[in-house]
Amino acid sequence: MTAPRREARIRLDALAANVETLRRTVAPAQLMTVVKADAYGHGAVPVARAAVDAGADWLGVADLGEALALREAGIRAPLLAWLHTADPDFRGAVDAGVDVGVSTRAQLEAAAAAGASVHLKLDTGLSRNGIAPGEQPELFARAAELERAGRLRVCGLMSHLSGASPDDDETQRAAFANAVAAARAAGLDPELRHLAASLAALTMPDARFDLVRVGIASYGLAPDPAVDPAGLGLRPVMELVTEVAAVRRVPEGTGVSYGYRHRTAGETTLALVPLGYADGIPRHASGRAEVAIGGLRHPQVGRIAMDQFVVDVGDAEVRVGDEVVVWGDPSTGAPGADDWAHAADTIGYEIVTRVGPRVARVAV
Repeated sequence: MTAPRREARIRLDALAANVETLRRTVAPAQLMTVVKADAYGHGAVPVARAAVDAGADWLGVADLGEALALREAGIRAPLLAWLHTADPDFRGAVDAGVDVGVSTRAQLEAAAAAGASVHLKLDTGLSRNGIAPGEQPELFARAAELERAGRLRVCGLMSHLSGASPDDDETQRAAFANAVAAARAAGLDPELRHLAASLAALTMPDARFDLVRVGIASYGLAPDPAVDPAGLGLRPVMELVTEVAAVRRVPEGTGVSYGYRHRTAGETTLALVPLGYADGIPRHASGRAEVAIGGLRHPQVGRIAMDQFVVDVGDAEVRVGDEVVVWGDPSTGAPGADDWAHAADTIGYEIVTRVGPRVARVAV
């Protein structure tokens, strides 16, 4: 038995073009391409290489495991990892030339014990990790003391915006600028200040500072419904494809998939698609999404199952083995990952990062 073809085609030319477009957009700020979570499901190593070749100044990941995997693959670009345990060991980061984000006093001391290059992460209102406002003066003073003693290097100050509203983001931007001033008053002089991720990098020029960290926009998807990636010259990088596994003609009133949430309105043809929620197809999109077969869009009908879902192709001539584009580049007529996100009441980030291990990543 041969398993059905399931591929996420990763268009590295589109990734490179996106990086080049983003560099021009955010200049003179430097560009960090974020490749955490296996490059948002696209494959961290090939994406990182393509991004660096296209001019990305930095790469960003969440944790040290992701960073060290890139180093083991031979990628030598400046690299930052910012999510750690309460009491980490940063010796591996130092040996690999990886900068680390620091959010607590314990992490600062661990960085000094290893002689790390650090970016102090500040909480400016997101209420996640990051040095709380009331703790910042003490941490700045201690970091300056450790830097004078030659025990670590403070390379950057960073924070992250909420994206809640323009007013909230502006409040956070001002809080970050004030914290930078306080850090300098304490004797720190970091070369990099970075606050903006994709949304702010594209829509808030005064939040770009010295470096922007761009994740989802690098992959050609929208960081916010108000942003049109295509209008900015960004192209989707992932195309999720498979093949029709079965075709059958059915009469009016035929129930489809579990629970018969859909019954055919008339005689029609149903095509079986061998992808399901085990592969990252969102079950919440059941009956609300579309796919493209033969250049035409067709509705997905009935409940999405673990390994398969059904498409109503009407009277179109669809055969077993025909290619199915689940999502890809809307400019080709296919649905986009953002279309599936809308159908599932979620975001494009989740759609691409949840693609499962049965789906082969094929770099194009």
